[in-house]
Amino acid sequence: MKNYIEIYINGKPYQVSGSDIFLPLSEYLRSRIHLKGTKEVCIEGDCGACTTLIGRFKNGKIQYETVDSCICYIYQLNKCHIVTVEGVKNSKLHPIQETMIKNHGAQCGYCTPGFIVSLCSFFDDYASSSNSKVITKKDIQDTLTGNLCRCTGYETIIEAALSVDKKAVEKLDDIYPKEKLSSICKENSESIAIETKNRYFYEPVSLQEALELKDKYNDAILIAGGTDLHVMCNKKDFKPQKIIHLSNLKELKSIEANNQHLIVGAGVALSEFELIASKYYPGLKEFMELFASPQIKNIATLAGNIANASPIGDTLPFLFIMEAMLTLESTKKKREININNFYKGYKILDKEASEILTKTSIPLLSKNETLRLYKVSKRRHLDISSFSAAIKLEKENERVKSISIAFGGVGPTVIRAKEIEEYLIEKEFTQNTFENASNLLDKIITPISDVRGSREYRLQLAKNSLMKLYFDLKEKEKVLI
Repeated sequence: MKNYIEIYINGKPYQVSGSDIFLPLSEYLRSRIHLKGTKEVCIEGDCGACTTLIGRFKNGKIQYETVDSCICYIYQLNKCHIVTVEGVKNSKLHPIQETMIKNHGAQCGYCTPGFIVSLCSFFDDYASSSNSKVITKKDIQDTLTGNLCRCTGYETIIEAALSVDKKAVEKLDDIYPKEKLSSICKENSESIAIETKNRYFYEPVSLQEALELKDKYNDAILIAGGTDLHVMCNKKDFKPQKIIHLSNLKELKSIEANNQHLIVGAGVALSEFELIASKYYPGLKEFMELFASPQIKNIATLAGNIANASPIGDTLPFLFIMEAMLTLESTKKKREININNFYKGYKILDKEASEILTKTSIPLLSKNETLRLYKVSKRRHLDISSFSAAIKLEKENERVKSISIAFGGVGPTVIRAKEIEEYLIEKEFTQNTFENASNLLDKIITPISDVRGSREYRLQLAKNSLMKLYFDLKEKEKVLI
């Protein structure tokens, strides 16, 4: 059993132990090894100034992804290669760095390292593939979704990216050959246990070991992505005493579809879930593009979104209407529960202290079912929901054959609108039918007023979502909520 985290940073090996493992990666880079290029601004994963690349060995090569290093902690990074803005170049400046200078892509420059790392990731993927398509402005905009600039304006940054000589881009695999990162290319066969004066960290190597640890330490916090919890650590000085880290467990990393279900392991990142699930659920990709940046989705997990139990959790209404089944395991038993029965109140789960959520099974849509997902927030992109809705509908002979409706942000938990569903079954698919159904919501949901919206506003949004569904399907109009 090891008592340290083994990582590489810009090709150099490090062994991190003791209290340093409980630092955000950004703080470790800046205060411990003095790589000041990575900036800290919001420390909650919003601005992207702290963007770094995390490389993990997968499918015979080291694959790199961008992350917000302010909410990615050292203890999550065993056997990873971290590449910072200082490390994206070899002996001379990276073409992205050169073009940012040439095209005046920075003013104060504080956010610039994050932009450079995100763009380097994009061009590294491009150079590593056989892709020869022309890079468009939208490609660059999508790449920079999680990077904010308050003074330069994005046009010069986009122009800089579009002017890059793609042939001049040196791949990270060439700068850092995997042979020189040999220790992270080997399967991790040792558990990690690190104890400080008042904190404990455990990283098991098998699900069985994780279940035994959770049985022994009921009060331990389970972490896979930690994107919400680490904001609390940064902003509210929350310091969980015992942590069991799960995201490196092979048994939890699979995502696969059979004839009836998409089965998602608890360690699968939202970015991978989005990529795979979008093949089976039309509209899911466009919806998921609204609620988190690539830097967050590369760490966060679907299981974390479920276990976090927020009534405005973005994936939850979708999972509710799909009747997703959750698998909970402990050393004593294994059981399944419908997600509609999982939440007993605000942040209260039907989950025993010794149980671990190990996978989520989502039924596939039938041929005649239509899925619609709606979200309203102060900003359209990358903001916490004021309200969300998911609706699954099947029509037959212009009547509602089946319908499932779930709302987020209108109660202490996501709410399934069973009364509305029952009212709509076998009704004619008409505007009048849906207007009558929306009026029933006055007696069914009781939203609260808070900084993101008043009770009346949220109630009106719930009504509007039903009407939006009708107009979307009946008249093919783009009606805004």
